[in-house]
This record gives sequence, C-alpha cells and structure tokens, in this order.
Amino acid sequence: MKKIILAVLLLTMSVWAMPHHNYRAVPLKKATLLKDGKDKMYCSVCGMTLPMFYRTNNAADHDGKHDQYCSLTCEITDMVINGKKLTNFKVVDNTTLKFIDASKAYFVVGSKKPGTMSMISKYAFGTKKAALAFQKENGGKIMRFQEVVAMVKQNLQKEIQAAKKRQAKMIKKGGMLYKKICSPINKHFSSTAKAKAYLQSSKVCGDIRGKKLQALGLYLSHRK
Repeated sequence: MKKIILAVLLLTMSVWAMPHHNYRAVPLKKATLLKDGKDKMYCSVCGMTLPMFYRTNNAADHDGKHDQYCSLTCEITDMVINGKKLTNFKVVDNTTLKFIDASKAYFVVGSKKPGTMSMISKYAFGTKKAALAFQKENGGKIMRFQEVVAMVKQNLQKEIQAAKKRQAKMIKKGGMLYKKICSPINKHFSSTAKAKAYLQSSKVCGDIRGKKLQALGLYLSHRK
C-alpha cells in the first residue's frame, strides 16, 4: 500500500513539474518574422509575442511594408476597425512552419487545439491531405481563406469585446507594475508592440519578459 501511495505521489509531482506546453509556440529559430524594426517580434495589433503563437500567425502587406499578426482575428481587426488596406495575405503552414499564400491554404477551424484571440481555433495547412490528418486527430471543419475571413468578420465585434475584457485586467496590472518598477516614461506609443520594443531596448523597467512585459506594454499604449 505504501508503495502504491509513493508511486501516486511521484506521478503527481512529475505532472506538476512538467512545463506548461503551448501548442501554438515554436522556438525562435523556427519562426519567420516578416516585419522590420524593433517591434518585429510582436503582433501589429495586440502586441503579443509572435513566436509564442506562431502556428496561428498571419501576415499581409500595407504601404509596401509587412505586418505580422498572432491571429487572423488581429489581422481582420486591422482591416475592419483600423481601416488598413491589406494585400498579399499569408498564413503559417502548420506542416512546414513557413508562410504560404493564404488563398491556397486549407484551414481547420474549431479544432480542440487552442485559439488565439478567439474562442474558435484556426490552423492552416498547405495541402488538403495535411489538413484532413489534423482534423482526424483534433476535430474541426476544413474551410478556405475567404470562408474563414467571412466568419471572423461576422464574429469580430464579439471577439473584440472579449479581448477588451481580458486586456482591461492586464492594463490594470501593468499600471501597478509601472508605479512599482519603472522609471518615468514620457513617451506616447501608437501600439502595444512599439511599447514592448521600447521597454526591451531601454530597460527602464528592468529586464522584464512574458506576462509582465505584455501588461506594461498594454498599459503604456492605452494610458491617456
């Protein structure tokens, strides 16, 4: 009986000791970053770190430059809400981890894998065969790019409101962190990505990373 209890305890400890696995993340060396500038690591809309959500990354061109997004939701937000005229849409192929023409991709929508900036997950593949294999294991519906775009547009306001609620908590946390650990910052930031890039290069709040960096970036880009 003691041996059984010990075995259960060891198993429990090993489970808790395992690092949290984010399916969407890839090592930095495997991620393709298309943006230029110091903020190239971060989503053009929400500021989240792109390699951490790389399997759901999308990209497009605007005024001759590349924009890269953690999700299709952020890309469509940039078009519909921010009024950007985007062209040359690309998406990460979950088989090769390379960007491909979004119009040629097969999307598995609503699988059991986590979504990014949305309750509905969207993973793209370069071939229908690969999409079917992913669907067989994880569920979901296979759709083409324009179908997925139409669906995202239909649900966009709902997704934005949900994101704002999540971000409000992070902004509040960021404000508390700013008062606690940062030197005064007298700058205006047009995006969370630019705020995070400044924090990383200037170290005015120390060597911060992860959720603390995201919270401070959101606070600085949203404060009055």
